Amino acid sequence: MYLIIKRFFDLVLAFVAILCLLPILVPIILGLLFTGEGYVFYKQKRVGINKKIFYIYKFATMLKDSPNLSGGIITTKNDPRITPFGGFLRKTKINELPQLLNILFGQMSVVGPRPVMQKSFDAYPEDVKSLIYNIKPGLTGIGSIIFRDEEVLINDVKVRGDDAWEFYKKKIYPFKGKIELWYQKRMGFLLDFKLIILTAWVILFPKSKIYEKLFKDLPKRNF
Repeated sequence: MYLIIKRFFDLVLAFVAILCLLPILVPIILGLLFTGEGYVFYKQKRVGINKKIFYIYKFATMLKDSPNLSGGIITTKNDPRITPFGGFLRKTKINELPQLLNILFGQMSVVGPRPVMQKSFDAYPEDVKSLIYNIKPGLTGIGSIIFRDEEVLINDVKVRGDDAWEFYKKKIYPFKGKIELWYQKRMGFLLDFKLIILTAWVILFPKSKIYEKLFKDLPKRNF
């Protein structure tokens, strides 16, 4: 019953959000058309519910050929492949708003584990891979909140001269898996509501760790 009601609220929230955000979305679309390389949307294959592949939508923030340039699929803070306008969209998370369409299409939910690329999914521990996408991936979630600083974190890893992908495999993905399984064991309307509010909070206050006070039993990040 929870998932049925959640789907109803997903549809209502996504539809209302698109209508309310139109005054913002139209100037952004025009801005992207006349800056950077002149394309608006970026789509990429991601792993979704029951491990099925779907295309996720975002506003374009990087050069078209970014995956084939230095850095590959890993993006860092001040990445030279990010367009000037794209930097603003990424910092404010506005680049994620086209995923409201994914929610309408039934591929995503407002709250859930973030959908990742196949290569990233393969880096999860086996116990996580078997469970993490038993539910729809989300526009936001506990992983998005805790790893608000992910690009900065990876940038620091590269500055130290360490391998960024190894850091993902050994540190980030095992921990992300733990917190997403934590969410699945406790998911409900109240938790979803708290995570939506927290998402807005960390966008305004990116260094805040208020989630640690709200969720005492949340696995602790040690890196």
